[in-house]
Amino acid sequence: MEQDVVVRLEQRLGRLHARLRLGLEADHEAQVFGQGINYFHFENLPWSHAIIQGCLRITGLYGRGRSNATKIRVRYNQISSPKIRASFEGFTILQLSDLHVDLSGKAMDRLHQLLPTLNYDICVLTGDYRGQTFGRYEAALDGMASLCRFIKKPIYGVLGNHDTIRMLPALEEMGIRMLLNEKVAITRGADCIHLAGVDDAHFYRADNLERAARDIPGDEFSILLSHTPEIYRQAAHAEFDVMLSGHTHGGQICLPGQVPVSLDSVLPRRFGAGPWKYHKMLGYTSVGVGCSIVPVRFNCPPEVTIHCLLSA
Repeated sequence: MEQDVVVRLEQRLGRLHARLRLGLEADHEAQVFGQGINYFHFENLPWSHAIIQGCLRITGLYGRGRSNATKIRVRYNQISSPKIRASFEGFTILQLSDLHVDLSGKAMDRLHQLLPTLNYDICVLTGDYRGQTFGRYEAALDGMASLCRFIKKPIYGVLGNHDTIRMLPALEEMGIRMLLNEKVAITRGADCIHLAGVDDAHFYRADNLERAARDIPGDEFSILLSHTPEIYRQAAHAEFDVMLSGHTHGGQICLPGQVPVSLDSVLPRRFGAGPWKYHKMLGYTSVGVGCSIVPVRFNCPPEVTIHCLLSA
């Protein structure tokens, strides 16, 4: 089974990319210190979930946090650019991020109910399908297969720091076009927009913006999918018009006023949730649907986001 996955990855990505990503996972996937953009990775500590859950139970907040984690809201975001042609006026993109499907069962049940009520043209997934950062991934794939039955195609996605490259063949068999330092053109008549995606930039540093942006004309509208918004500087200088990201969970456990305790990211806090702008590039960081480490949320409700393109 493992050898079959490796062969399929080499056929899909090329031998170099596949071997590089698999090698990085073998060397670093459970590493707590020293790998990735930031130095310390709390989510890789095997006992971290027990500490947080124990503290919440002692304070009597655990039940409320679990209930909060199921209250998914629909957020709407307008993206306006003079590069958007009239044929794409009103084009809608559903963004789902940080699903962590095997850890967030109640939230996934609610998402199954919510998705058929939404209208959109394409769906994009901005990474983190698995709950844990290493180990087995079959339960995450089963959860994604169930979820995909409720998502209208076409679907595009990227991997997050919780995801193993070994999940790629199965995700694509579900109908998700995964973008690993790649791009696709979405056309309407003679017009098109370019949708690019990079491999995980937060932990494995496997992103390649130059390859993802290759051959995108400067006068045509482009969107970058990156699990983490931490590469916002590079993306803006690569002349992407928009970057859609997740990863931060908006903090997941926040103080009143949605002030995050931690974003687990190296970036200004204003980029940690919702819409933002850097130079000419517009960005949006989803707080995600699921939960990481423990299935609770405080002052940071889960979300799905519908982006609407408007010609300026």
